[in-house]
Amino acid sequence: MSTGVSGMIECRPWAQVRGGDDEDAVWTAAIDLFLLNTGNAYDALACLFGVRNSFGFRPLAEERGLPEDASDGVHADFTAYGGAEGVHSTTWITWAELSATDWDETDGSGTRGTDCRCATGRCPPQHGTETRCRS
Repeated sequence: MSTGVSGMIECRPWAQVRGGDDEDAVWTAAIDLFLLNTGNAYDALACLFGVRNSFGFRPLAEERGLPEDASDGVHADFTAYGGAEGVHSTTWITWAELSATDWDETDGSGTRGTDCRCATGRCPPQHGTETRCRS
């Protein structure tokens, strides 16, 4: 049985203009991850989210659930996929976490990365970004 990613990339378009605390600076569903799905990228799923992690990665964003401030679009998709009972490994990651990751890091043999945490250590969810993707 294969495992795929479903979810949404969200952004806060008004956050840069009005500031992150403005009432209009809410998360908005922007791109469905289905459009970016290239098949069963198990090493990426393992590295990012700890899913099918037979590689030994320390995942960046494992089992965080949905953020409290997820957009209406994300909530609608999550419900359509079956909600908490129909979806496993629900999580999310910020653009700041992805951009701070050392993608060239390898394991002791030098062949495969085993730690896909960001270069500054474990990036907290509130890393300070205006873009994030959810799985």
